[in-house]
Amino acid sequence: MASGTDETRENLIEDLRARLKVCIVVDRLLDQLQFIPVDTKELIRQRARTDGNIVAADLLIDAVIRKHPDKRPDPAEEEDNDQYVRLIELLSPSLVEMKTQEVYVHCLSKELITREDSEIIRTDIANRGPRSGARELLRCIVRGQHGWFSQFLDILRETEHHELYELTGGSPDSGNAGHCTDVNNKKILIKILLRFWSMFYFTVVVFTSFSDLYRGADVLSKELPNSHKPPLTDGAEPAAAAGGPESADISLRDYQMDVARPALEGKNIIVCLPTGSGKTRVAVYITKKHLDSRRAEGMSGKVVVLVNKIPLVEQHYSAEFLPLLKSTYKVERVSGDCQLKISFTEIIKKNDVVICTAQILENSLELSNKGEDEGVNLSDLSLLVIDECHHTQKGDVYNSIMMRYLRKKHTNIRKKKEGKEPVPLPQILSLTASPGVGKATKTKQAEEYILQICANLDASRIMTATPESLKKEQRKLVLKIEDRKEDPFGDVIKNIMNSIHTHAQLTPSCDLGSQNYEQWIVETERKAAMEEDHKVQACAEHLRHYNEGLNLSNTIRMCDALVFLNEFHVEEIRKKTTPNDDGQTIQITETERFLFHLFKENKEELEKLAKNQQYENDSLCNLRHSILREFSTREKARGIIFTKTRRSTIALSQWIQENPKFADIGVKASYIIGGGGQSVVKPMTSTERSAMLKKFDKGDINLLVATSVLEEGLDIPDCNFVIRYGLVTNEISMIQAKGRGRADDSSYTVVEVKNSCVTEKEHVNEHRLILMEKAIKNIKALDPKEYDRQIRDFQAQALMEEKVKKIKKKQKSMKNEKPSQVMFSCRGCSTQVCTGEDIQVIENAHKVNVTTQFSELYVKRENTSLQERRLDFESIAFIACKTCGRSWGTMMNYRSIECPCLLVKNFVVTLNGKKIPNCTRWADLPVKFPSFDYSEYAMRLAEGSDDEDTE
Repeated sequence: MASGTDETRENLIEDLRARLKVCIVVDRLLDQLQFIPVDTKELIRQRARTDGNIVAADLLIDAVIRKHPDKRPDPAEEEDNDQYVRLIELLSPSLVEMKTQEVYVHCLSKELITREDSEIIRTDIANRGPRSGARELLRCIVRGQHGWFSQFLDILRETEHHELYELTGGSPDSGNAGHCTDVNNKKILIKILLRFWSMFYFTVVVFTSFSDLYRGADVLSKELPNSHKPPLTDGAEPAAAAGGPESADISLRDYQMDVARPALEGKNIIVCLPTGSGKTRVAVYITKKHLDSRRAEGMSGKVVVLVNKIPLVEQHYSAEFLPLLKSTYKVERVSGDCQLKISFTEIIKKNDVVICTAQILENSLELSNKGEDEGVNLSDLSLLVIDECHHTQKGDVYNSIMMRYLRKKHTNIRKKKEGKEPVPLPQILSLTASPGVGKATKTKQAEEYILQICANLDASRIMTATPESLKKEQRKLVLKIEDRKEDPFGDVIKNIMNSIHTHAQLTPSCDLGSQNYEQWIVETERKAAMEEDHKVQACAEHLRHYNEGLNLSNTIRMCDALVFLNEFHVEEIRKKTTPNDDGQTIQITETERFLFHLFKENKEELEKLAKNQQYENDSLCNLRHSILREFSTREKARGIIFTKTRRSTIALSQWIQENPKFADIGVKASYIIGGGGQSVVKPMTSTERSAMLKKFDKGDINLLVATSVLEEGLDIPDCNFVIRYGLVTNEISMIQAKGRGRADDSSYTVVEVKNSCVTEKEHVNEHRLILMEKAIKNIKALDPKEYDRQIRDFQAQALMEEKVKKIKKKQKSMKNEKPSQVMFSCRGCSTQVCTGEDIQVIENAHKVNVTTQFSELYVKRENTSLQERRLDFESIAFIACKTCGRSWGTMMNYRSIECPCLLVKNFVVTLNGKKIPNCTRWADLPVKFPSFDYSEYAMRLAEGSDDEDTE
């Protein structure tokens, strides 16, 4: 090249550097630029992984405009191996489209790569996709032993990569593993290919690519021989990448495009589409168009997608946003299940789209509000997508985020009036299947409820549509029950409960086994703890479990209820009789001895009754008939049973698996439960849930028993029947559950369970659904000016209520109290535990006590179901009172230091000598405790360790 031409092109690239850094997709372009040294390429790729695409693009531009004088191959490059290496480098853009998994297995078997290479490649495929794994495979192959090129051709032929086989020099007519009949002819062929590819790449790629990069075009995939179709993006399904990553790769149906149109114009809207109609796909489409338009205008775009449940983070990431956007934009997800080692702020900076739970964003916004460096501002974002937006209610984290937005919006209005520059705010895109109507009983009330949600989300419109495929009405059946003629098992439990009432001198005013009784006994236990009445407190704890046992016998099998009660008593006795670390056992009180004996003397009778199936509840009979009907009347049945608790979910799954009648008609059942740790039942991890849903999708499982975790948001395969077993909440849940039956001729069945009142609730929900549809229709018919006026009124009211609330909060004297005025006593035995001076706070959330005095008051107990893990800590055990065995909290491993983390609900709390009632959350105790000084405490531990070593 002439030096003047070089200089002109370098100046042009420098002028466009800022734009190019935003437009270049580093990984894709590096494959095309063969004049850049391999070590420089590796450095650029590494910077792309650690510091992001823009930083790496800057390095790439530097490498391109460096002087690379034309040079002829030296004698060493005339050797076969160097020629083959050069050819592989030049053809790498096409070779990375190989079936990497299959090819690398063959390469390993022929010892073209080592075991260590294999592990690296396999990890790269899993973490970054098959194209990235292919690049690593090619880098390993060219370092192989003599003859590697012919063996590689053999593998391409054996794995049916015919186009790649011929492209790399294999003869289409050769059946001899790609060997040409004449070695000299082979060398000549390679030299010709090298010269052709060198000229082609230098002419086309170096100069033409830069003019096309802003469109993200892959020039070579369009121009090269044998590249008649563009490559799929890493890990994307063919449907997701159909037509290439830069064609109309995200196509919407007409009704989806209709609801998306205002958002494409930059307006805040609520997209209200039925379950299964593609709300998330609409959100991905709007996200891409938003980022495309920002990029075209030379501005950076930043999108955060908020969800309200951890499983939804991974689903949205892997099923929709990543496959459809990753060819052009960087997508990442963050939740409590993720193990990312950098801060949320850095994740926001380094990615275009971030999917996270709402609480993570709220925490980061709060950090920014306090002036801390690690926080994120709403002004940093250009689009905020809120999934399941009907949760934007008072007290919900969604609403907390949107109240920050509304305050900023209100401030901007004032700034505009004053002639000042407003703060940029993100566009808001909200998604829901149903906004609900709350407690409304009339159309006007329903309209106000939905308008309040629109105001909370600053929505200019609520967009609705019902696709033809979802207009067909499901077959619906409600199965009622009659009271058991005989329930001797339940009668024994009630007799035990009445004996406890007499012993503790308690007089309940509601039916045993009812929800009202549950509320009454919880309140009784709380009051007894405040009054230090340990006799009533112990009795209330046992009564609560007997009440749960009674509910279980009405919902599932009597034997399941008995197992639950037996496990509770075995654990209670174990806690009282197992020696602690000092070899001492907890003294059993007279009341506890009475309670243990009461169960023991009735256990034999309960075991006998539990075996008699004639006393089983009628609900199970109805459920049995429903399952048999669905599987015997359908050619291919696939369904979901929703039930209330994790325990009943697991028990029903067991009952189905153990029933031979179900096996005879091909029922293959399993269960799915949530991942939170608030239940004594071991939670299910997101990985376990995903694995079970895959089995359901493949047909290995055709009947899932699930808690409400599957009702909302989670994308599950089509099924043709849904059964709600003793579980009916509000109209939103009803719509979500019914929406899971997406197949043709689907059915929806409600099975009543004693004391569940599901029949009445279902009728109420149907009425609310009619109200909601009518209210939305009326809102959409409002004059735009009237709609805007009502939205402004609701927003002004919300801002005023928040302001008043803050003033009242500031007026509370408790906030100004010193920690030394707070005293904590064990709720079980009233032992004084510590003062507020001993409490420290980790990450503005976890209250710990690391004093030596406190460590002498508790014992540690293993809890296999406790699996809470975060970025910097994990919970490893329970801590409990050494005197009475009452649980106090968890032992938290925080950055390799064990810290006892206290749950305030397990203590009786006094402030200035006065007990604080209903102190169940740390938010109920707004005393400012000092932050945990990790460095100081770690240094103290290290010094103590040094002293021990010296001794």
